[in-house]
Amino acid sequence: MTTSPVNLTHHFLIAMPGMVDPNFSRSLTYICEHNENGALGLVVNRPSDMTVAFLFKSLELPLGPRRLGRTAVLNGGPVQTDRGFVLHQPVGEWKSTLSVAEGVALTTSMDILEAVGRGEGPEKILLAMGYSGWSAGQLEQEILQNAWLTVGAEKKILFETPADKRLPAAMALLGVDYARLSEAVGHA
Repeated sequence: MTTSPVNLTHHFLIAMPGMVDPNFSRSLTYICEHNENGALGLVVNRPSDMTVAFLFKSLELPLGPRRLGRTAVLNGGPVQTDRGFVLHQPVGEWKSTLSVAEGVALTTSMDILEAVGRGEGPEKILLAMGYSGWSAGQLEQEILQNAWLTVGAEKKILFETPADKRLPAAMALLGVDYARLSEAVGHA
């Protein structure tokens, strides 16, 4: 009997309490791509000390009339921390975009930031520096080792919920309170 591959694209990964890796302890990661080659995601509940206004100033881009200036740029993960990632809704037409789910995309090209700076661009955005990545089969193995819980993602949690409330909101999708979650999970 062969098992069909699991596709966790547009799912949340919830770090189990026993997660010791400081990059992922108490984290909520949104999976943007998952296939036979591995997985790519963004940690969506870890604001950095950098604001969107500071990022735009350092890139020498104007930041138009949108009220994003004080918004924190997220620590998206430990890989390529010097590279920016824009998770957004709607998808739009950008130079380097990965369509994640209906109406949600991940863009890495500068044209999206230029559009945001002009007061244009996607209606809803999350900016992150760095991403989280897993090689082929690695994420599936970590899930089997009880490192993660998974649940289908909701756009409202991504784009309308404050960063510090996203993990509890994702846990609520499972009907579980994170404070009551135990490290000791078994398999039936």
